[in-house]
Amino acid sequence: MRMRNYKLQSYSNRKIIHIDMDCFFAAVEIREKPELKYLPVAVAGNENERGVVTTCNYIARKYGVKSAMPSVTAKQLCPDIIFLPVNFAKYKEVSHDIKKIYSCYTKIIEPISLDEAYLDVTNSKYCNGDPEDMARQIRQKIYDDFKLTASAGISSNKFLAKIASDWNKPNGQFAIRDDEINKFILQVPIRKIFGIGEKNEKRLLLHKIKNCADLQVLDKPELIDMFGKYGATLFFLCRGIDNRDVEPNRITKSLSVEDTFLEDLLSLEECTNQMKVIFEKLSIRLKESKDRSRPIKSCFIKIKYNDFKATSSQKLCNRLNFDIIHSLLIKSYQERSKPIRLLGAGVQFLDLENNQLDLKI
Repeated sequence: MRMRNYKLQSYSNRKIIHIDMDCFFAAVEIREKPELKYLPVAVAGNENERGVVTTCNYIARKYGVKSAMPSVTAKQLCPDIIFLPVNFAKYKEVSHDIKKIYSCYTKIIEPISLDEAYLDVTNSKYCNGDPEDMARQIRQKIYDDFKLTASAGISSNKFLAKIASDWNKPNGQFAIRDDEINKFILQVPIRKIFGIGEKNEKRLLLHKIKNCADLQVLDKPELIDMFGKYGATLFFLCRGIDNRDVEPNRITKSLSVEDTFLEDLLSLEECTNQMKVIFEKLSIRLKESKDRSRPIKSCFIKIKYNDFKATSSQKLCNRLNFDIIHSLLIKSYQERSKPIRLLGAGVQFLDLENNQLDLKI
């Protein structure tokens, strides 16, 4: 099948920077405990079976420890790892101060979490309008003021800027210029594309699809057939096309976490154990989210079975509560006891502006 070239003319004049703090929570803690600088360190909710690693330093990562990993797994991989408690109030304060640096260069800032943000510097006059120099200055200012390092990606859209920020980590930056996009995107591994997790990666690898060059061989109907409506998005992303704006005031209707499992879950006990881990991840995401202070209107779960049929259910409540999540899981499982390939849990926020309860998930 012949590849086609899709031009980026309408958005090629944009200048987007993605800033990603390097192992932010761990770095803040180690900054205050310099004796831990050369030891494996992880910040985790707790060390028991329900604990989840929020982040870890690069020494711990050499052992295979990574974010969102259960604490017990991290301990198995790295027996000498040092767990530190999460202190969101501290991280929030540092994050707020770092954002002040961003605002010196642009007012168009979209925080993704406490440790990363998109900046649209298209019309910024700083550094003679050079986004690479701006990113370099921002990173240096962060280090000078806070003794923390950040990585940056620069490109003409959010997708590519996000990929670029991970290219020279830690404490580095990388730019993907417009005339480099068509060539660069071909080498990008499929796992770098948001929406492609471990299970979908394995599924694609079975078809010998390992990077964007391989994906470009597939046309849009083929991708839609494989991935549903996400296939249409994937068709453009694998060509480096992403027309999303940087949205400073983006209103999030819900926040959720879901996991697709390499092996189907066959019992309620297995589902419960996995849901405990998902709930812990969700709790952490909510605490570090810009929406953490918004009132909650409901908790919900999502289940996808091995036949790819999905179901969801929710219950009105005003806070994140594991007992509610668990009761929804039990009810849904008992209604259809089939192997489960995906579990998810989340919260919906109350729409104060419209003062209404939209119960659709």
